Amino acid sequence: MSGKNIDLSRLSEEALLKKKIAELPLQIEGTWLEECVDQLYGELEEKGVAFRPECYLADEWLAPDKEPVVGIPFFLADPALMSLEKKMMYEVEGGTKQWCMKLLRHEAGHAINYAYRLYRRKRWQEIFGSFSVEYDDVYRFMPYSKGFVRHLDKHYAQCHPDEDFAETFAVWLTPGSDWKTEYRGWKAMEKLRYVERVMEEIGGKEPLVAKGEKHWRLSRLRITLKNYYKKKRDFWAEEFPDFHDSYLLKIFTERSEDIKKPYSAVKFIRKHRRNILNNVAACTRERKFIINDLLNTLIRRCRERNLCVCDDEMLIIGQLTAYVTVLIMNYIYTGRFRGE
Repeated sequence: MSGKNIDLSRLSEEALLKKKIAELPLQIEGTWLEECVDQLYGELEEKGVAFRPECYLADEWLAPDKEPVVGIPFFLADPALMSLEKKMMYEVEGGTKQWCMKLLRHEAGHAINYAYRLYRRKRWQEIFGSFSVEYDDVYRFMPYSKGFVRHLDKHYAQCHPDEDFAETFAVWLTPGSDWKTEYRGWKAMEKLRYVERVMEEIGGKEPLVAKGEKHWRLSRLRITLKNYYKKKRDFWAEEFPDFHDSYLLKIFTERSEDIKKPYSAVKFIRKHRRNILNNVAACTRERKFIINDLLNTLIRRCRERNLCVCDDEMLIIGQLTAYVTVLIMNYIYTGRFRGE
């Protein structure tokens, strides 16, 4: 059976992981992704935007820098690969119609920005900022800022001017979006009004850059699925539920019948949350909502592992505070909780 005709659902996981991504019989046509792309094009038409960014299969969601094309993760093109992605990464980014459309609208915003070179315009730069500013390893977002729209998770509009435009465009493009009401009184309204005006101006015009280089496209991904996930899991290790387990199991204990009157680790952390939060904030100068989010993550994991306290409370407070402090310092200097 040739690589182009192989049924991936018939392969064992071991056999599938040995396959090189470039050899997988994948395409957008004939899959649910084709319907999503068609819907995107329909939404652009409805808004009077003539340009249709070409979509292709890539290693992840992306619009390559200054290239007016949209990359869609290859694993979304086949149910067997979506299942493998879910097993390896615990979620499938863009794996539902609604999620996929949100990401497509965002990436289309990038593509249209590049196609018409809007980022070169003085007014664009006045509203969104300098396109040439470097991406940081971590962006310091303000969760309650009204200067940015809220489309994708983690306040993604705040990480870079280019992302700010793409997020604003996505909100503007979304069918049924009542952004004029939702963002009334927000500074972000100026950005939405700009997108509306500039789309009215360029919507029916031919793009300045109609074609783009499809970086990281399927045919160039010579890596095996096994190595692809090895690298991906290593990069996203701290996003996995068990990331904190090795340390949590050093200071807490899994509940068992041998432990009489167990004291829940969840209740313990909640009880001492304020002191830990204040001490870590004073030591690291990091904003409290970042530290609090981390404590919430630890609480969730303690609940999932059914951990309890079986040692001196003051000792555990010290150990937990030290652990959180180390994680926050790593985050400050590297953008990640895990030390390199």
